[in-house]
Parts: sequence; C-alpha cells; structure tokens
Amino acid sequence: MNNLAVDIGGAFGSPFGQGRTLGDLVSLVLRSSFVLAGVIILFFFVLGGFQMIAGAGQSNPETAAKGKQAITSAVIGFIIVFVAYWIVRIIELIVGTPFITAPGTGI
Repeated sequence: MNNLAVDIGGAFGSPFGQGRTLGDLVSLVLRSSFVLAGVIILFFFVLGGFQMIAGAGQSNPETAAKGKQAITSAVIGFIIVFVAYWIVRIIELIVGTPFITAPGTGI
C-alpha cells in the first residue's frame, strides 16, 4: 500500500511539505498580492491614459472624464497598497518575523 503514496511536493518541485510552514504560505500570498496589485494599478494607469487621449481626440468630454476617473482610482489604489505594504513592514519590525521576505533568504 505504501507504493501508492507519492511525495507530491518532491515530484512537482513544490517547496511546501519540505520543512515549510503555514507562515511561509502566508508570506507567499502577501508577496504575490502586492505584485498583483501593482500590475492592476499599472493596467488602470494605462487604460485611463488611453481613455483620456481618446476622449480628447474625439472631443468627447465623457470619455476623457472616465479616463481621468480611472487614473484617480489608480492613484488612490496605489496609495492604499503603498500604505498596506508599509503597515506590514512595521508589523514585521514589531513582531520580529519576516512576512514579505522568505525566512533566511533576505529576498
């Protein structure tokens, strides 16, 4: 019956199950969410810029206003993500446990 057991972490090269903990998973999720938020913010900046240019080129103030609103929302989102990042970093300093960087790697 033991022949049917497969070490999935070893077979697929997963770092989990090899001395990693739930905290490491939380760190991975935090790092990934900050990167994803940055990509989404960049997308909204580009989208808003295109809408503003298209609205100005077609003399359509509604499209330009939508673009301006998208850029304003992206700036607000950037501020929220920036503050959240620094709150996590401050909590790291207070607790003494790295959340964003992988333990022992400094990355």
